[in-house]
Amino acid sequence: MLKFARHRRLRRDATIRRMVRETVLSVDDLIIPLFVVEGENVKREVPSMPGVYQLSLDAFTRELREIEQLGIPAVMLFGIPEHKDACGSEAYADDGIVQQAIRLAKEAVPTLHVMADTCLCEYTDHGHCGVIEGNDVANDESLELLVKTAVSQARAGADSIAPSNMMDGFVAAIRAGLDDAGFEKVPLVSYAVKYASSFYGPFRDAADSTPQFGDRKTYQMDPANAREALREAHADIAQGADMLIVKPALSYMDIIRRVREACDLPLLAYNVSGEYAMVKAAAQNGWIDEQKIVLEMLTSMKRAGADLILTYHAKDAACWLRERE
Repeated sequence: MLKFARHRRLRRDATIRRMVRETVLSVDDLIIPLFVVEGENVKREVPSMPGVYQLSLDAFTRELREIEQLGIPAVMLFGIPEHKDACGSEAYADDGIVQQAIRLAKEAVPTLHVMADTCLCEYTDHGHCGVIEGNDVANDESLELLVKTAVSQARAGADSIAPSNMMDGFVAAIRAGLDDAGFEKVPLVSYAVKYASSFYGPFRDAADSTPQFGDRKTYQMDPANAREALREAHADIAQGADMLIVKPALSYMDIIRRVREACDLPLLAYNVSGEYAMVKAAAQNGWIDEQKIVLEMLTSMKRAGADLILTYHAKDAACWLRERE
């Protein structure tokens, strides 16, 4: 009689498959990005991102309560100000839209972990992530404004600061600024590995942050590079990062794995807007089973090494995971 491995013995029914499952996706793994805007009674769907909205503060409060009921533990806040200028001054204004949203969130749902995206691109009239000199983004001058932004967000009550600008030295500068301002207990969740990706298009609709000239390739990473990701991650760890983000996720599973193997900090995968929009478009056309595709994608991000996942699918995924219980 032939002797060979019987791998199917551990796949024969749903119970045993669940018992030996190596990677488990949980609601506790999910972080949902939210976009807040000025005004009242605003719930404006982003055309390229069905189910994702720009929310005024009153609508934002209702959204937070729904998120709490679903058991999602954290949100990442992005703001779209009414007025923009060359230095993005609304990003670090104490009454800026994100600062208002942070205070409101901590009052309405105190147990929710509020992450503040720390960048300038949504607030500048040129759409870049820092101060412009000539046709370039000035690195060190931009750091000063990013520190002011991070401190203002912490002062408003943000539970963690998530700088996404990719300026050299941004983690060191923001860590020092937070510590000097008395916020040494506030963790830094660094967008350590952020590529100059084509998957960000729908986000720029949502955040009104399309560059008015050029692109972001001088500060975001080349999608062809992998070793560079480890240099960026190690630099941010040395400068004081508490968690790391890899962005995007779906086409960068190899990067998530490399960073996971090289670093022991908690690792977040950002399942970005273009990845979300493609799934939504295919589902609306009846080409895929949205629920199965989304849960498979998110599970694969965890399998690659992510501890947490930033995703616009968070609310749907939370509902589907609850149905599985």
